[in-house]
Amino acid sequence: MAADEFHLFSTLRYDPQLTDVPQQGPQHAGWNYDNKSPIYMLDHHRDRLLKAASHWGWERAVQTLEGPAGLESLADGLEDFVGPDQSSPLRLKILVDRHGQVTFEKADTPRVPIRQLFPTRLPAPRERPHSPGGEPPKVQAQCYALVLDGAKTVRSEYTHFKTTHRPMYDGARQRANISPADLKEVLTVSPDGSVMEASITTPYFWRKGRWVTPPVSDGYSDIDGSGGQEGTSRRWALER
Repeated sequence: MAADEFHLFSTLRYDPQLTDVPQQGPQHAGWNYDNKSPIYMLDHHRDRLLKAASHWGWERAVQTLEGPAGLESLADGLEDFVGPDQSSPLRLKILVDRHGQVTFEKADTPRVPIRQLFPTRLPAPRERPHSPGGEPPKVQAQCYALVLDGAKTVRSEYTHFKTTHRPMYDGARQRANISPADLKEVLTVSPDGSVMEASITTPYFWRKGRWVTPPVSDGYSDIDGSGGQEGTSRRWALER
């Protein structure tokens, strides 16, 4: 794919049990506590798309996404795309082109408890996570094999914003021999040897008794931050 033919995109969760959050909590769930919606953190995903559209000067895309009307339009479009009879979770993808055209894709995704979507804290390494009532969780986190990319990745607008122009991530996954079904992830590495990002997930590292994640600048920068993406779950965690 040529760099000038790319789309912006964001991938998010559709889950009917999220509609219970405004009544049942947790109160720290943010947008999902304030809005009865089966769409997970839609405000953060919209904000990420809007920032990218603004960066590249895609005026028609900005007009489509901005303000309360843009957020409501995305929510309505996603729910219409899924349909009223969907009872199980889905993995949704929002794609936006330079002309403001918005399209959606969907795939099945596993069920998880609400408390895993809105954790109050991340357990320390080797600490067994428990539910608020003290019982072990019914769903345990999957364990991934983690490798460092053997090549260096130079930061760019395409490492900071999430787009369909992904040769740097595709190349890292190929070098690590990762297929879509593998429980395996690769970390991209900057020329200075620091971790920039993971190919499809957000990395966290346990350092001096707390979790840290590679720093990300507010907007694209040639200097500040790691050069990685402004992830939605990372933003949510850092704002807590």
